[in-house]
Amino acid sequence: MAVILNIETSTKNCSVGIAQDGKLLHLREFADEGYAHAEKLHIFIAESLAAVSLTPKDLTAIAVSKGPGSYTGLRIGVSAAKGLCYVLNIPLISVDTLAVLAAALTIDGGVKIPMIDARRMEVYHAIFSPSGEMLQDAKAEIITGESFSILDLPIHLLGDGAEKCAAVLPNGKFVFHPEIQYPSAREMASLSFDKYKKSDTENVAYFEPFYLKDFLIQSKS
Repeated sequence: MAVILNIETSTKNCSVGIAQDGKLLHLREFADEGYAHAEKLHIFIAESLAAVSLTPKDLTAIAVSKGPGSYTGLRIGVSAAKGLCYVLNIPLISVDTLAVLAAALTIDGGVKIPMIDARRMEVYHAIFSPSGEMLQDAKAEIITGESFSILDLPIHLLGDGAEKCAAVLPNGKFVFHPEIQYPSAREMASLSFDKYKKSDTENVAYFEPFYLKDFLIQSKS
């Protein structure tokens, strides 16, 4: 039996889930414009464990969404996961954030393109098959009317980066899913368990989030 704590903090959504053998037992999440992850994450973890009558010592592993996404959000989630893994001496599992987002949508054909809002018309995205296979690695791209023009099949767009693309991607082959805004620990449950079964874990001491782009501090001058 594998009891895994799943942590997703790569976007505005602070999401925590407890899963057993890939099945979600409890979910606690809140999407906040102010990115209050630092204040909420450890409270959500404690509340989630209590909700299923578990303690940290009952955990088999901890999974964290590795990015791409918010620099601050990723740091908070990864730091919490690494600290708990170190103290509890249990494995750390990392899950691709865009794969988590893609898993929230079921389609019969075409491709899924989860998008995380970067800034202005830029998004982080990857391309997935209906079954969840990654067909194109994550990249940062400024979306224009020519984006994805080489794909001659239905394209399903989801995530908080997709909405702003509607004005520049009017072609009928694009299907927008505004009901799916953020990655969630809900979808991490099965993904992290699959990696656990393969012993696909990270080195707790050296693991770093996948930022995709370098973090830049902008001058106010």
